[in-house]
Amino acid sequence: MKRFKTISEFLQFSNLPKPEHPLICVMQVAAKRRLTSESAMSWMYDFYCIAIKRVATSQSFKLKYGQKEFDFNEGVMSFVAPNQLLSLSVNRTDEEITQSGWMLLIHPDFLWNTPLAKTIKQYDFWDYSIHEALFLSEKEETTLINIAQNIQQEYHSDIDKYTKQIIIAQIESLLSYSDRFYHRQFITREKANHQILGRLKTLLNDYFNSEDLINKGLPTVQHIADQLNLSPKYLSDLLRVLTEKTAQQHIHDKLIEKAKEKLSITELSVSEIAYELGFKHLQSFSKLFKSKTNQTPLEFRQAFN
Repeated sequence: MKRFKTISEFLQFSNLPKPEHPLICVMQVAAKRRLTSESAMSWMYDFYCIAIKRVATSQSFKLKYGQKEFDFNEGVMSFVAPNQLLSLSVNRTDEEITQSGWMLLIHPDFLWNTPLAKTIKQYDFWDYSIHEALFLSEKEETTLINIAQNIQQEYHSDIDKYTKQIIIAQIESLLSYSDRFYHRQFITREKANHQILGRLKTLLNDYFNSEDLINKGLPTVQHIADQLNLSPKYLSDLLRVLTEKTAQQHIHDKLIEKAKEKLSITELSVSEIAYELGFKHLQSFSKLFKSKTNQTPLEFRQAFN
């Protein structure tokens, strides 16, 4: 695995011009590149990388972010945070690709002593897998490219006391628009997203009706996200937009549904029900049940009967 500690090191490795500023770089990407089996590699940045990129090629190579594969043939925007692992695998021995788009590289030191140094980490898309990239409409892509061009204009201008302030403001605008467009994507990709909801319901039903509940306890958001081939952050954000509930709330809702079922139609004690629902301690189960229903398990059973 290769680790790029500085922007200059990454640009030199990529045979690109040196940056005009050691802590930030914005560039338009328009290049052809020949991939061979020796091109396969894994790498990591010590800086943020935001890219609006198209890659014209066959399916002979795959880009991975963590464990997830992603196809760059569509116009997309991706966000890679520092210390995230990427890898490239090549299926053919020789392949030429054509790249186009924009790339913005920001070292965390550039943000030092600015509000963005703290707020940049609040955007959930840094924790999305790369296959959950932002699919842009033509209008959205134009909006974001215009911001990138504004940053580039400041980047190439003579540095004065306003330069950093203006660039930071443009980066904040870029991130805010990206957040808005992701929200739009959750809504407009209706068919794919409702398929995810259907798969989520099936997964929870199967899990709560299996021995996994006793043996492994409640399913975690990470487990559910892995089964759906999504990152936990993306799954929760998607569900919050579509259902106004997070993934954790969906898990708890299913738990309460099963608890009510067992309390109403079985003779099991509350302790036995808690055990069957994956709880080691009765107190934890009772506390969660009351927080969701405003009743203790016994109060619910008595009211039902």
